[in-house]
Amino acid sequence: MPVHPTVAAWIGLMNTMPALETLPVADGRAGVIAGLALQPPPPAVGHVINRAVPGPGGDIPVRIYQPFGAGPFPLTMYFHGGGFVIGNLDTHDGLCRHLCLAAHCVVMAVDYRLAPEHKFPAAHDDCLAATKWAAANAGMLGIDPRRIALAGDSAGGNLTAATAISLRDSDGPTICAQLLDCPWLDYDTTTSSYRENGAGYFLTLPLMKWFEGHYLRGAADRDDPRAAPLKAKDLRGLPPAYVLTAQFDPLRDEGEAYADKLAAAGVPVVRKRYSDMIHAFPGLSLNVVSTAAEEIAAHGAWLKARFASV
Repeated sequence: MPVHPTVAAWIGLMNTMPALETLPVADGRAGVIAGLALQPPPPAVGHVINRAVPGPGGDIPVRIYQPFGAGPFPLTMYFHGGGFVIGNLDTHDGLCRHLCLAAHCVVMAVDYRLAPEHKFPAAHDDCLAATKWAAANAGMLGIDPRRIALAGDSAGGNLTAATAISLRDSDGPTICAQLLDCPWLDYDTTTSSYRENGAGYFLTLPLMKWFEGHYLRGAADRDDPRAAPLKAKDLRGLPPAYVLTAQFDPLRDEGEAYADKLAAAGVPVVRKRYSDMIHAFPGLSLNVVSTAAEEIAAHGAWLKARFASV
């Protein structure tokens, strides 16, 4: 099956613009923010709060989305994508609002430190600290600390997986679900999905190398499970997972390999591949193609089921 025609048209538009890896980091970030003006207004939720929480490198900005109704609600910590280099609370505002409504939960989006100013493991450490803070302040936030999920797209999927492992191996809190949307989990660019999709489908091999060069401190980081969760030796005891992949995504194979490793370790896994979509399509094409909205609804339904099982 070829890539969805509406998404193909969107890729064609993106291909008329300078490649992100050819730009200074500041210009790349500014371009992504400027693109937000082309999107329609995001949906309303019950309440939105911007605040900061303490982290290992200083205060971490977060945005807290509360659904309509009375709590306490479940909580989903959301870690945005962008190769650890771009992205912030605004780039994923619409996605977080849709997820808040679909899962009827509080969503806390984390504005973790970005590379190259803050290299690995800064992003991981911020996401870990923000999750621990949220659980410790459940009463103030109006959440149920027994029902906390982690979610993220692309690099945020990496942070979701790595944070789940770190919480399992420390003093918690206990996580009831992890949702990985087209996750970046390894640095092996020799997979079939890289050979098939490393050019022409928005996320390219040169761009991935650009992200990696900014994020990692050196070659040794490529084998650290906090940077490459696929390298983790023991995945037993991790929370149930939803792993989304797309046919035309260079990261497809590593996402599916991680789902296989989770299942082999006894972790319940929902593994889902779209045959006509590209990398991280639920957020990239939320206002472009109906499939994206359908998948956000599926995210919400799965999270609701996981929260109800606690």
